[in-house]
Amino acid sequence: MQTMKINKLKLVFLFGIFTSFTSCSVQNNSVKATVPNKNATKPVKNISIPKDSVVINNKPVTTPPGEVFRTNLPEIKREFRGAWIASVANINWPSRNNLTVDQQKTEAINMLDMLKDNNFNAVIFQVRPSADALYTSNIEPWSYFLTGQTGAAPYPNYDPLQFWIDEAHKRGLELHVWLNPYRAHHTNGGSPNSLSMANKLSDIVVRLKNGMYWFDPADPKTQGHVSNVVKDIVKRYDIDAVHFDDYFYPYATYNKGADFPDNATWSAYVNSGGTLSRGDWRRDNVNKFVERIYKEIHAEKNYVRFGISPFGIWKPGYPEGVVGSSQYDELYADAKLWLNKGWVDYFSPQLYWPIESKGQPFEALLNWWKAENTLNRHLWPGLNTVEIKTSDRPTEIKNQIEISRQVLGKDAGEIHWSIAGLTKNANMLPTLKSGPYKEKALVPKTPWLKAVPLQTPTLFVNDNGSFAQTSWSTKNIADVFQWVLFTQYNGVWETEILTLDQLSKDIPKYKDGKTLNAIAIKAIDRLGNESDYMAKKVK
Repeated sequence: MQTMKINKLKLVFLFGIFTSFTSCSVQNNSVKATVPNKNATKPVKNISIPKDSVVINNKPVTTPPGEVFRTNLPEIKREFRGAWIASVANINWPSRNNLTVDQQKTEAINMLDMLKDNNFNAVIFQVRPSADALYTSNIEPWSYFLTGQTGAAPYPNYDPLQFWIDEAHKRGLELHVWLNPYRAHHTNGGSPNSLSMANKLSDIVVRLKNGMYWFDPADPKTQGHVSNVVKDIVKRYDIDAVHFDDYFYPYATYNKGADFPDNATWSAYVNSGGTLSRGDWRRDNVNKFVERIYKEIHAEKNYVRFGISPFGIWKPGYPEGVVGSSQYDELYADAKLWLNKGWVDYFSPQLYWPIESKGQPFEALLNWWKAENTLNRHLWPGLNTVEIKTSDRPTEIKNQIEISRQVLGKDAGEIHWSIAGLTKNANMLPTLKSGPYKEKALVPKTPWLKAVPLQTPTLFVNDNGSFAQTSWSTKNIADVFQWVLFTQYNGVWETEILTLDQLSKDIPKYKDGKTLNAIAIKAIDRLGNESDYMAKKVK
């Protein structure tokens, strides 16, 4: 399906190139082609441009006539703006487990349109809420939350994850698959049936006192099984990232305060000569698993990032004055270590408390995590957009975004828990779009992940009376995720982020009393890297 889509795009590009070239040749045959020259202050004329040529019917076609020049383009705004979309217990999508396929698709499209229209750039979509699948899988059963029966496929059959990927990418949104690694069955997921992993893998699953089933994180079979699930998704789907949330060993309340029932694996460890304390042993199990998943994702596809959103407090007292639960001691999650070691590409501690909170101050916690980010991974906090305890949620969330920008600088970003928080409060989206999200933004670059440099796109500009008829193309379209179009009016550049499928635009030569002077285009890859640009003057 992906290959077919790329081929169609190539045909569109080639047709556009041929049409534009023919038109340029007829209308502008008196203008000589020029090439970019980094050291020149004026266009260099009468030089051919073989490096920018494309091939149609085995014949080279060079850049159409026009004045190519070098300039200083403005820096493109960057900020990660994501929203969690939870499927567990039908929290966000699908809203019920008995929707028709068309209803499911309509809900998805409405959510994606809303995010695009409000200048978000990423979706964190829960595809594995509890050892089940909102995608076609030979490893785990279809989710109860999708069809109302574990193992029952949607009818008519379709692949929800593929649908979400296609529709997100069409809108210039990244799609991050969110998996819960250790939950084997949720109490809202009906009774476990014969297809449920709680029964199929009962030898590595324990039942908690609240009715949930949990994989034993210490069992090598658990680690192998979840590893296979992750690798399967990364291999088969065109995703942008894999995402884990804060559930590792379960919260104590899930087992009504009793210790996690892992006597079998603990005894085996002790009998084999293990010397770690039980707490350190549990943390070591999770640490090894996190490192393994990070390395396996990048071994399969280097550009697919790995993100974790841990509970916002590592331990009480870090930083000084912070009180609350300790993920280190309760969830056996040494999230600080993962960040210190660089076993994540982005890290989103759930800072779900108000700025003025005495025991969990937002800015102090964010600064503490920043100080622990010694390898400069992305640090994008999770915000409690749904139910943060304050009288004016929209203003509070807006202020948290502004603080994040001050603390994080050019690598700012955040994830909103959850998409419902954006829609259930009538003032939330207007407050964000009129304030911090007024303009679109690219995601920050991920420089530690190596990528093949993008080739410079070719720009075609034709005079069409009151408009500059503009189109662009590139030979390595499979590596492009978005375009950035620059237009210069009266010497001032403006920037516009465009989706991959937009290959042309009629740009007005006069706007608000100003005259169009020049146009430039850049390609952006899926890690946010920019190609070189091609710029042309408009006469």
